Amino acid sequence: MANEEFIEKIHFYFDESGLMVMTEKYLLERGFCCGKGCRHCPFDYENAGKKARKELSPKKKNLPNQ
Repeated sequence: MANEEFIEKIHFYFDESGLMVMTEKYLLERGFCCGKGCRHCPFDYENAGKKARKELSPKKKNLPNQ
């Protein structure tokens, strides 16, 4: 991902609040969980704290695929 172009609707999109959201595709290409609770984290929030993982995991199941 380091030398590739960062493309809207492939690597990220803007949600209804105007926040930039990284896609699962981008996060997989990055290759690790940053621990910040990314909406589409494909790594099951492995680097987020225990409390955050417990809170975030159920929310992820209700998100549309991006």
